[in-house]
Amino acid sequence: MFTGQCMCGQVRYEVHGPLRDVIACHCEQCRRVSSHYVAATAAHSKDLTITRDRGLAWYEETRSIRRGFCRLCGSTLFFDHGPDHPTGIAAGSLDDAGDLRLAVHIWTEEAGSYYDLPADAPHRTSAEWRAGGLWDPLSWTDGSPGGAAGAGRRA
Repeated sequence: MFTGQCMCGQVRYEVHGPLRDVIACHCEQCRRVSSHYVAATAAHSKDLTITRDRGLAWYEETRSIRRGFCRLCGSTLFFDHGPDHPTGIAAGSLDDAGDLRLAVHIWTEEAGSYYDLPADAPHRTSAEWRAGGLWDPLSWTDGSPGGAAGAGRRA
């Protein structure tokens, strides 16, 4: 089991299942929501339980994504891409990330001009990421590859 929370503790969650490798997204939207780039893992929706939601609020960015955050302390927490996809979870909100690893930096052409892209994982532009089916190789903490982790690998 994995647990996590916002900075003030008014939103807490548990994951009773595997987590996906961490993706660092450098797109403009992620940079704006986090004031840098977003590092996110994911859980299958059936495995994610919100145990305290006193501050949980959602911002519907587009028809295909909404972002969960704490309206009290401002912590970025969740990335919901709809029922067919796992729920993205801000990696920094986990109490203990266990053996999670950063697998890839994506949307690198939109990276902020004030920083250099880290060399700790492969880099993919948005076009490379969309065209390559690159979600599939991502691993889950139970050892399954992305393709075997079930429907909805994009979170």
